[in-house]
Amino acid sequence: MKTIDINCDLGEGETAADLARDAQIMRCISRCNIACGGHAGNATTMALSLENALNNKLAAGAHPGYPDRENFGRVSLPIEHGQLLDSIWEQIQCLETEAGRMQIALSHIKLHGALYNDAEANDQLAKVLVEFIHKEFPHLQILGLANAAMERAAKKLNHPFLREGFMDRRYLNAHRLSPRSMPGAVIEEFDQCLQQVLALASGATFGDIDNTPLQFSVDSICLHGDTPGAERTARKLQQALRQAGFKLGPSAS
Repeated sequence: MKTIDINCDLGEGETAADLARDAQIMRCISRCNIACGGHAGNATTMALSLENALNNKLAAGAHPGYPDRENFGRVSLPIEHGQLLDSIWEQIQCLETEAGRMQIALSHIKLHGALYNDAEANDQLAKVLVEFIHKEFPHLQILGLANAAMERAAKKLNHPFLREGFMDRRYLNAHRLSPRSMPGAVIEEFDQCLQQVLALASGATFGDIDNTPLQFSVDSICLHGDTPGAERTARKLQQALRQAGFKLGPSAS
């Protein structure tokens, strides 16, 4: 049986309903990225997320973003690199401290929102971020977009990198994600999402946004936890993957 890694960004809501949804999703994935105070998250949500990750035997990682709770980290900030790195260090350290108290070893770092997108499109920013992570958190893998700037920067330093793919986003033929502004950029039908998951997991050919054949493999596939009905999608995906001969499990770079 083949192993497939499904990751999800969690710990981003503070209501009882948010936390209950997260707990349901965690039963159906293998890796979680926990918000650690920049765009969302607090000591309570971090502790609960880590406890749920431990109970579900998930690989748990830090999910830092721009320090911008007002915009949920979805807007690029004109922030100088030193200030940004200080914020990222503080965010990751908050989660690592809580994880250490619970005797949980974090496994990875995945950037959030606008910071993820900015780093993947900007070689200089990617270099700064990867060098920082390599120096300050050498024990943590980087989870980032396959075929983009963070992967290139990580390769130069030989830092462990997990190539991420997306089940619900169409790609351009340059292996990059289609902007959400493009018609058809978001895949809404579950069967089509499943087909893309299986192709990305096995390195099989799939169609880009223009239905041109595209082929590459990834180490982990993102399930968006903030979309409506995410917990139902997670359950359906887990069941469909089992039927296709896959078991869930964290990938190693």
